[in-house]
Amino acid sequence: MNNLNELIPILLIAITCATTAWGLNNTLIFQRYQFKIGEIRYNKQYRRLITSAFLHADWLHLFFNMFTLYFFSRVIVYVYGVWLFLLLYFGAVLAGSLFSLWLYKNRPSYTAIGASGGVSGVLFAAIAIAPLQTIYLYFIPVTAWIFATLYFAYSATMMLKPRQWDNTGHAAHLGGAVCGMAFVAILTPMLIAANALFIGIMSLPLLYLAYEILINKRGR
Repeated sequence: MNNLNELIPILLIAITCATTAWGLNNTLIFQRYQFKIGEIRYNKQYRRLITSAFLHADWLHLFFNMFTLYFFSRVIVYVYGVWLFLLLYFGAVLAGSLFSLWLYKNRPSYTAIGASGGVSGVLFAAIAIAPLQTIYLYFIPVTAWIFATLYFAYSATMMLKPRQWDNTGHAAHLGGAVCGMAFVAILTPMLIAANALFIGIMSLPLLYLAYEILINKRGR
């Protein structure tokens, strides 16, 4: 069982690397499997909600996602086991895609690729489990809950006031991250209760974002 726990995340990473390489050498693969609002809404190509996670824009994009997934998957597998890890990962991919679909439903040309929704789900589930752990951000040590708060604040700001040069799928990141925290809350509520202060602070930018989107109709 221990071997399986180690093998499954590595196999997931290997498959993602292989499909990304395939896509980078064949633009038709990107056109067929990337997340695209118009194709999902009007042509019912719902597979794109998941298949887009197996494609990346370039090798650097792939490296950072898979590097993060590898290290933080071990926390999730240790606490919940490998099958719940897979449920979390693909659930977060789907959550990120659905949030993007809802947020940008009136922009049929909107496209996205990458596993960032799933990776964010795993990362933020690990942070919810242990918010006082240290995360190395470009080799700089940062306490996990502080990183999460800054991350949410930055993503919320970029969604509400998008920049022309920024092509990051912040909606997918946030959807996946919220899914990861909800996953921990449902399966191990005692961890959320024990870390309520830190998780509450982390959630403040999300509450502000929800207010702006739902009440003031911004970012859509």
